[in-house]
Amino acid sequence: MSEPHAIDETLWEVPADARPDMRVPARVFADAELFEAIARDGSLDQLQNVATLPGIVGAALAMPDAHQGYGFPVGGVAAMELPDGVVSPGGVGYDINCGVRLLALPCSEAELGGRRESLVHELSRAIPAGAGKRHGRARREHELDAVLREGPRAIGASADDVERTESGGCLPGADPAAVSERARERGAGQLGTMGSGNHFVELQRLVRIFDEETAEGYGLAHDQVTVLIHSGSRGLGHQVCSDYVQRMDAAMRRYGIELPDRQLACAPASSPEGGAYLAAMAAAANFAWANRQAIADEARSAIAAVLGQAAAKGTRQVYDVAHNVAKVERYDGRELLVHRKGATRAFPAGSDEIPAAYRKLGQPVFIPGSMGTSSFVLAGEPGSLERSFGSTCHGAGRTLSRTGARKQIHGADLRRQLGAEGIVVRSPSNKGLAEEAPFAYKQVERVVEVVERAGLARRVAQLVPLGVVKG
Repeated sequence: MSEPHAIDETLWEVPADARPDMRVPARVFADAELFEAIARDGSLDQLQNVATLPGIVGAALAMPDAHQGYGFPVGGVAAMELPDGVVSPGGVGYDINCGVRLLALPCSEAELGGRRESLVHELSRAIPAGAGKRHGRARREHELDAVLREGPRAIGASADDVERTESGGCLPGADPAAVSERARERGAGQLGTMGSGNHFVELQRLVRIFDEETAEGYGLAHDQVTVLIHSGSRGLGHQVCSDYVQRMDAAMRRYGIELPDRQLACAPASSPEGGAYLAAMAAAANFAWANRQAIADEARSAIAAVLGQAAAKGTRQVYDVAHNVAKVERYDGRELLVHRKGATRAFPAGSDEIPAAYRKLGQPVFIPGSMGTSSFVLAGEPGSLERSFGSTCHGAGRTLSRTGARKQIHGADLRRQLGAEGIVVRSPSNKGLAEEAPFAYKQVERVVEVVERAGLARRVAQLVPLGVVKG
């Protein structure tokens, strides 16, 4: 049996002959210490399971923020050749199109001054947080259908916001009819809501610029105030995943598919089950983009209430990126279905998938740190196409379970610690706060350094929190 080994200083491989059922190698972008952590928590075993999926090409990949997930590791990337390759809901995850949107305010932290706490408080009032519906925008049936088909356009997003959203905020092939009634019920009142878990809205300050030209091109400046939004498709996306995992689990025998883990349940992308999932997943992804658009609208309303209408009108969307989605893309003349679960698209300069204003710079990528630590703006590099199907990391990555984090700190104590560091915290749940304690995550700086050294993305700017709103 072949053992894991380092290919270079940032890439590790488990060869395809390590197991008789592996079709391709399993590769991990990491330094030695991060690789050891990934191997220890079960993620490496999951990645080798991914390497058994029918139609997979190249390698099953994991980013340095990888940790154990459902079927696929979080931080996993897998490309299936069409038309015969499979689609696996576990390769997208339960929070379909969980992603990040960055808004840049027309003011510096010095200009914000003593209004910081008021702005964080107003953001917490404007944006519903926590589990359940929590008074999001209710949708009539035909309005929800429009959101599922069109994404942010269906709720009046500006042309500028749509232009600065991955895929224009709308995946083709979305079919509301493929979304179950239960999923529609769960999502109907959740548009414009943050949710719980690791979702947040964070008020930030730009403290360091690594690439002046790209930062300027993205409209970012030193000491600028920003708002980072992290949310997804809420209950609707979760139900879509649940529905199709069950449906595909029942169908696999019919297609002669045998897997080492039932959580990898899949079907050929060209099959009725595969096609229906892709149509439902696209609809859920469009819902998620509309959800982040609605949250951005609510954030602008909060900015107007505290800083005035001129500041709200001058608050510009830098970009919006997904990190839980499967998309059809072309590589070396082949049409591939690229699963990214806890991984971000990172196309380099020149790609026509990038907004025209950024095309000479590379696609913006946002890497949130753990609560209370830095976040980073990156730009896609050519190495992402060559080595990772145009992908990079999506965050810091957990090292400790939510239960484990709660055992080590009380939410009230963490709230006081963050307050002592000058970070304003608004969260209705001390339990939820404790689960997202900074020590439960890897060092985001280290994760970002690995993907930069690997040539997947380069650092553009560093952001630090001024205040955080969580569910």
